[in-house]
Amino acid sequence: MKGRFLILVLLFSFSAYTQSETPTDSVGSDKYFEDQFYIGVSYNFVGNKPDDFKQRNLSYGLQAGLIKDIPLNKKSTRAIGIGLGLALNTYYSNLKVEELSDGFSYSIDSGSSDFKRSKLETHLVEFPIEFRWRNSTREEYKFWRVYAGVKGAYVIGARSKLVTTEYRNGFFNTDVVKFQYGLTLNFGYNTFNVHAYYALSNLFDDTAQIDGDSIGFRPLRVGIIFYIL
Repeated sequence: MKGRFLILVLLFSFSAYTQSETPTDSVGSDKYFEDQFYIGVSYNFVGNKPDDFKQRNLSYGLQAGLIKDIPLNKKSTRAIGIGLGLALNTYYSNLKVEELSDGFSYSIDSGSSDFKRSKLETHLVEFPIEFRWRNSTREEYKFWRVYAGVKGAYVIGARSKLVTTEYRNGFFNTDVVKFQYGLTLNFGYNTFNVHAYYALSNLFDDTAQIDGDSIGFRPLRVGIIFYIL
């Protein structure tokens, strides 16, 4: 609870900074700032996966935050965006995770009759950095954009859940890598934009193994992101 409260304080402080530190446009200047809130939803694919691994149900992702805009040219058609946000990502699959006294056990369900579902859920603080290109002007708020960059994230909580016909068990999974990073691409027109994220870091650390082989997992997220001025 204290951790979530701290995150909310950081987001509020960052929002206040973007509002108070944005310089007033001078008369006749073409420069402007596209400080924006963003909200996104995505489907989470999994790459670098074990043999016989299958995704099930809807593995979804949610993200929200704000971006501070730093123009790079006089017309502000090129800029750098630096952000802070929160994200929730879920992965439904046939990967069975069970908590043991000395760690966790991983296996792939091959179609047993008692297996119902398995889920991994992660909560993250995200730090996106974007190179931004757009054809907007000071007066035009509907425009094309291409934002490409990198995103770092810190996992503040990861939870695995296994449900069978006989029992259900949920627990915190400490085998998830705390610091994650990847490439991002957002493009589109006006409020609605396509969002893609490809992880360059594994979701699990090397202690998560099946028959001596590391599980890995590299998420690919594809969805829609909304920018709000």
